Amino acid sequence: MGPTTRTPSHCATEALPDLANFESDIATFYAYWDHKRRDRRMPSRANIDPSEIVPFLPGIMLVEVVADERRFLYRLVGTREVAMRGRDPTGKSVAEGFYGASADASMASYQDVVARRAPRLERREFTTPDGRYAREQVILLPLSDDDARVNIILVYSHHMVD
Repeated sequence: MGPTTRTPSHCATEALPDLANFESDIATFYAYWDHKRRDRRMPSRANIDPSEIVPFLPGIMLVEVVADERRFLYRLVGTREVAMRGRDPTGKSVAEGFYGASADASMASYQDVVARRAPRLERREFTTPDGRYAREQVILLPLSDDDARVNIILVYSHHMVD
């Protein structure tokens, strides 16, 4: 997958996410993203090969950043994510298909990744559609075609359900 400590010279002052208290699959997924960016700030969508991350696919989402009032669109939602939500938001805006405390909170997380052009880690607690208590750890990773503007956010979630 690749080292987690490598920092390209143009990113040397960038803080790496503190993964110490996150599940190992979150750290492994971050290492994959970090390896794929090589000497760039962010990898492109073309750098991400689904055949290299098969175990992660059920927990992945691709959220497209669009330049209109919809702002963020779910382009791909993994099967585990769909099951946790009780519905498939693929093709919907985050405002329509969010799964979290509120549409505003969900959009703020994505906006933070776009503004900083850097990963974001989150912890969440919630009740599943079937009434079970769940905890979630999430990593949001920017992807960019030109290494300047975030055009897709790659999201991976680790769920723990009681």
